[in-house]
Amino acid sequence: MNKPVLAIIIPCFNEELCIKTTTERLLNVIEELVTKDKVKPESYLYLIDDGSTDSTWNIIEGLHNNDNRVKALKFIRNFGNQKALIAGLEGVREIGCDCCISIDADLQQDENAIENFVDEYMNGADIVSGIRKNRKTDSFFKKTTALLFYKTMNILGAKIPPNHSDYRLVSKKALDIMKLYPEKYLFLRGFFHEVGLKTAYVYFDVKPRMAGESKFNFMSLMVLALNGITSYSVVPLRFVTVLGFLMALFGFLVGLETVFEKIFLHNSPNGWATTIILLCVFGGIQLFCLGLIGEYVGQLFREVKSRPRYIKDIELK
Repeated sequence: MNKPVLAIIIPCFNEELCIKTTTERLLNVIEELVTKDKVKPESYLYLIDDGSTDSTWNIIEGLHNNDNRVKALKFIRNFGNQKALIAGLEGVREIGCDCCISIDADLQQDENAIENFVDEYMNGADIVSGIRKNRKTDSFFKKTTALLFYKTMNILGAKIPPNHSDYRLVSKKALDIMKLYPEKYLFLRGFFHEVGLKTAYVYFDVKPRMAGESKFNFMSLMVLALNGITSYSVVPLRFVTVLGFLMALFGFLVGLETVFEKIFLHNSPNGWATTIILLCVFGGIQLFCLGLIGEYVGQLFREVKSRPRYIKDIELK
């Protein structure tokens, strides 16, 4: 296999404190790979400004003017990390590359592992997923919610490797296949796992964030999980069906018991407190099920409207 043109995709949102350092480090990585004859000199960076409100874009423009290997796209407003990643993947496919790697702007994901990604690609892998070795840098709450996220996703059918985020390499072949998926809310982690191309894994250490604060929180993780589940699994809908059947069966059995006591024991059972509790419990379950179905209806609603995933403002090539 010939050495590739590598594109490195970096989504950015209010990263003025670290984007210059990040760009310099990643350009150094490319230069080292060129020196080792592992990638072509035409390799480049592609930064996506996801509607930043600070001076992130001004810094990116300056970096582009100083080095044409720094290419960039600016959104007209904030569309979210997943949309920025999709824009990056579509952008580098249009510009041209043999493979691309997506990495966070804060470089908590070890950029030195990029060489290992390229090595796996040269060994024939079309998708190389980055797996973090541990979660020592995370708080107890973040560790717990992350573990719950991966467990829930896998139980409900959206199969993704544990401790894999969006640090991955994908080949031009994978990018071409992604073009065939027109859905507006494409869940990238599920898509690249489901597509069936040869996959390899690279393990890396997570570093402390250089500057600023993480843009991910519990709510954004919940939104991502709901999108992944409703995009790649109907297991929750089947769960609702089974739960509805069990509730109906329970109600039928309670009804039989009441009739039996009334006719044969001449006893009208008391239990107002029990009745109220059961009404509250079953009412809560019904509302939960309606909310779950509503998530699927909402997913259909967004897809049917076919609004653009993102709107470009400025592009620097």
